[in-house]
Amino acid sequence: MNNDFPSMALGEARSFDRIREFYLYEEPALLAAIKVGDRREARRIINHLLVHIYSAGEERSELLKGLLLELVVMISRAAVEAGASQTEMLGMRFSHLAELAELDDDEALAAWLRGTLERIFTAMERQQRFEVPVLVTSTLRFMRQHMARELTRAELARHVGISPGHLTQLLKERTGRSFVELLREMRVQAACELLVQTPKSLAEIASDCGFCDQSYLTHVFRVLRGMTPKQYRDTSRPADPGATAIPSSTTP
Repeated sequence: MNNDFPSMALGEARSFDRIREFYLYEEPALLAAIKVGDRREARRIINHLLVHIYSAGEERSELLKGLLLELVVMISRAAVEAGASQTEMLGMRFSHLAELAELDDDEALAAWLRGTLERIFTAMERQQRFEVPVLVTSTLRFMRQHMARELTRAELARHVGISPGHLTQLLKERTGRSFVELLREMRVQAACELLVQTPKSLAEIASDCGFCDQSYLTHVFRVLRGMTPKQYRDTSRPADPGATAIPSSTTP
């Protein structure tokens, strides 16, 4: 029976397996560094991986190019999860194939892998600078529009097109608050407006603003505003302009 696959020496195969095992061991830490934008840590891991690859000496094979391409694909996916443009990352993958095919020595391979990492980080940062204000605005708008019903972080993340983890990080960096804290504040602020501007009951306001009941509205309101909704209504409503003015005393 014919074998169309190229043969590989046993020592070469074992060397490749050792390198792949090391790569799989380092992969979680590398992807974590990519997702949080830690260039320094990502560079350290890449350099460590390259040293391990070079230790294989002459046993290295063309299969290592496939391993490094797999590594870059994984980095690209992590970058997309962290906010990089999916279209740009896909375009980079095609260019990676062409570039990697031309490599024929250690220094070129190392330079390519390091350069690819830097390009991916730069693409991430460029996209984040462009998208962050838009994403935050879209996120807050959607929250305000839908706060009267049950709203989850996962649903919000799907709406703006990013991962729940990225959404959490984005909101914390830009507003200093978590998703839950922002939603709670929006609901209380909406309740404040209804308390002052309408004669609605507390039960109606609780329902309109997304609180499960009047009791929970009162609890959250007291935590955030330092008073009950009734106290807020009583102290914040403007005086009735139709009320009769008390005449000032005059000297007879």
